[in-house]
Amino acid sequence: MPEITINDANQRRAEDHILDVREDFEVTEGIIPGALHIPMGELDGRLVELDKSRPVIVVCRSGNRSARVADALTAAGYNADTMGGGMSAWQRAGLPTG
Repeated sequence: MPEITINDANQRRAEDHILDVREDFEVTEGIIPGALHIPMGELDGRLVELDKSRPVIVVCRSGNRSARVADALTAAGYNADTMGGGMSAWQRAGLPTG
């Protein structure tokens, strides 16, 4: 599964979908501005919210869930990457959160 760095994700976030698959309680700690929040367990029922013509960068807390989701999205015909280190790395680097 393609894994991108937090810096790559930050540079690509204006053009690509950022999909945050964390649970609601995790998102209260901060989310990447402009990210679409769909908890991992709700993804099957909400795939229509993602545009297949745009690449997707999948984000979770540490990178484990996002890798599984990115695999599933790729199998479903999306161009999906996972962000290595997840939101933990994003926040440690001081990148913007909403």
